[in-house]
Amino acid sequence: MDIALKLAQHACDTGEIPVGALVIDKHGNIIAQAINQVENQQNPTKHAEILALQQACELLGQKRLIGCTLVVTLEPCSMCAGAASHYRVDRIVFGAYDPKGGGIEHGACVFSHRQTLHKPEIIGGVQEQASQKLLKFFFQQLR
Repeated sequence: MDIALKLAQHACDTGEIPVGALVIDKHGNIIAQAINQVENQQNPTKHAEILALQQACELLGQKRLIGCTLVVTLEPCSMCAGAASHYRVDRIVFGAYDPKGGGIEHGACVFSHRQTLHKPEIIGGVQEQASQKLLKFFFQQLR
């Protein structure tokens, strides 16, 4: 999570909502990392999670990430949670909970539906305060 937080800080420094994500393989190696690119690329699908998942598949030359963990500083939205399900990640670890836009513990609660294709292990609240602090700082600067 420390690396994801550094990525989130970089996102903040570039004017993006401070979210950092990485994918770790079954051996504990970081195989992909990304920051939000929604503002810089003017594309609402350029969330850090999506970008990191895509990078990991490209690196591995496959369409699934079985055995991998997605680490992200903010609870994934329903789009990113759904993508993680399609990529078949084993685990999602996230920092801050997102009562407004989250899709795992809040909102759509993607993995609680019986129709969900794949349900990864979920570990939330990892270094939650550090993630929240960065998000609060970012949004205070906008006001």
